[in-house]
Amino acid sequence: MNYLSKPLIDHRIYTIALRKMPEFLEVFDRLAMPILLQTLGHPVGFYTSLVGPQNQFVHLWAYDDLADYERRCKARDTHPDFPAYLAASAHLITVQETRLIKAVEMPSLALR
Repeated sequence: MNYLSKPLIDHRIYTIALRKMPEFLEVFDRLAMPILLQTLGHPVGFYTSLVGPQNQFVHLWAYDDLADYERRCKARDTHPDFPAYLAASAHLITVQETRLIKAVEMPSLALR
């Protein structure tokens, strides 16, 4: 997939409580992933911090535009099973940061 094919990225960073990353990952995979795959589609990827701020879980989701983002997020937020994930993960997440980042075209990439 060309990076411009879905030019809007939801870049989420969750800071997880100390020594709770394994529990968070299990809860996220078991409760959130089925909902997210159904409502948001396939993710760009999942990462944990290695250098810099610790205990961070990063996930990226790609969208066509802001309207696509809003439509799919509404589907996620209104999914009947989503409150169960929120309740199960509330004590594990200490900070959540959400960024929407937009792809920029780099002409030099088109030449390769």
